[in-house]
Amino acid sequence: MKKTYKIEVDCAACASKMENVANKTEGVKSAIVNFMLLKMIVEFNDGVDEKAVMKAVYKNCKKVEDDCEIYF
Repeated sequence: MKKTYKIEVDCAACASKMENVANKTEGVKSAIVNFMLLKMIVEFNDGVDEKAVMKAVYKNCKKVEDDCEIYF
């Protein structure tokens, strides 16, 4: 399943960091961050709790870019 989330991030390099760490989060099949549209598209592995995975994605993104926001 794919879902799109609104994000806030200051620069393209920061968006790239968020994308990299999101893709390494357990339960995420793939993640794409579009800096121009301020969106993150996440495809989840089958059978995962999407909200729990997104909480982990958010926590991991905050570690690499502390002023980012993801609205889920």
